[in-house]
Amino acid sequence: MKKKALSTLLAVSMVAGMVTGCGSSADQTAASTDTATTTSATATEAAATTETTAATVAETPTDEGKVLNVYCWNDEFQRRVKAHYPGYEEVDATHGKIGDVEVVWNITPNADNAYQNNLDEALVNQESASADDKVDLFLIEADYALKYVDSEYTMPVADLGITDADTADQYQYTKDIVTDSNGVLKGLSWQGCPGVMFYSREIAKEVFGTDDPAEVQKKVCDWDTYRETADELKAAGYQIASSANDSYRVYSNNVTSKWVVDGKINIDDNIMKWVEVSKDLVDAGEVGTHDMWSDDWSKGFYPEGKVFGYFGPAWLVNFSMAADQEGSVGNQGGWAATEGPQGFFWGGTWICAATGTDNAATIKDIMLKLTCDEEIMKNIVVEDDDFVNNKPAMNAMAQDSSYSSKVLGGQNPLAMYCAGVEKLDLSNLSAYDQGCNEEFQRAMKNYFEGNATLDEAKDLFYKAVVEKYPELTY
Repeated sequence: MKKKALSTLLAVSMVAGMVTGCGSSADQTAASTDTATTTSATATEAAATTETTAATVAETPTDEGKVLNVYCWNDEFQRRVKAHYPGYEEVDATHGKIGDVEVVWNITPNADNAYQNNLDEALVNQESASADDKVDLFLIEADYALKYVDSEYTMPVADLGITDADTADQYQYTKDIVTDSNGVLKGLSWQGCPGVMFYSREIAKEVFGTDDPAEVQKKVCDWDTYRETADELKAAGYQIASSANDSYRVYSNNVTSKWVVDGKINIDDNIMKWVEVSKDLVDAGEVGTHDMWSDDWSKGFYPEGKVFGYFGPAWLVNFSMAADQEGSVGNQGGWAATEGPQGFFWGGTWICAATGTDNAATIKDIMLKLTCDEEIMKNIVVEDDDFVNNKPAMNAMAQDSSYSSKVLGGQNPLAMYCAGVEKLDLSNLSAYDQGCNEEFQRAMKNYFEGNATLDEAKDLFYKAVVEKYPELTY
């Protein structure tokens, strides 16, 4: 492993941000955990193990290592493996078996960048680690994917024996995110994350006289109409969204430039539009300023929270909207989905093989089964309310009248997701997205709450980003 790769990863690690805003995967629900080096987590019992129609996994090759070390920030991937990977046997919350291979789950919550710090330390020591202690498989998110795929710590999927034909049915944007600067694919994902607007059926019926998605869409079809609808909802005693931050990803995914241009921090015009609209909504009392994933932000998951809508992808429904809690809007099937003012994507989780792994064959099989097998991926949709990274599966299920989401009151939202995912533009992603997104929202909160002028808030943002990324200017 080249010294350059080592130093680059360490440098990025030391200045990385706090909790990522994209969580695919509901890493946000674990953000209250303070442990920086947690190596285990309690498995979520709510995810019941289910049978798949796929054949039992083949016997482990004799040249495979005996321990598969998996690094992740929550138990989402663990649940997917338990429920959908043929031949996986659970031993306890942090251990399992695949054939003769022991699976060790190293789960470190994202809070205070703990996950990346823990992973980076392990990767830096990868060459000298014993075979049973090496990182074999690790997970990454979109906001910091380039940090890892542009290093030598991630294996090309081609080196595992995975071909272009194997991934031909995956959405292109999911491959673009984990393609390095030389055009080499370094990871795969089982999910796609096009976003929509989720809204309360009961509130829609009370205020608009209908909860039909097509009719509700007319009320949020663009940002000007959205703003007018916020006034209408306020008059009826409701907020259009829980927080100004709810719409942030919609705006930030529709920028025309990157956060960093020629080494200088750049605030796109569409980001500033978010600031303008959000300030107006906050001042009018039509949204709050709650931090994402906070208790105050989550109150809208319950009827008494009086929140009309949230923006997000399929994983938000599955992992973050308290659908398993009695009395919640989701538990009662009280949400519905509509397109909202603009298309966007948010988050996602990618599987990467660590350079130096001695379990390449097992990792290849996991990737193929969980990201390429159409039947397994359909099972993930049905059983987990997820949107998966397989175009034929999603197109078929979008037309399948037998499929519906209980959380969404029997709605089949897949056609909406399918239409949105084809329009995604990833051209403005950068390696600095995590830190810039986090710090911008944090700084603007001061402005929204009247604790700083706009210029003062922008200055706070610039200084915070430069502290994280000293190589940048503004």
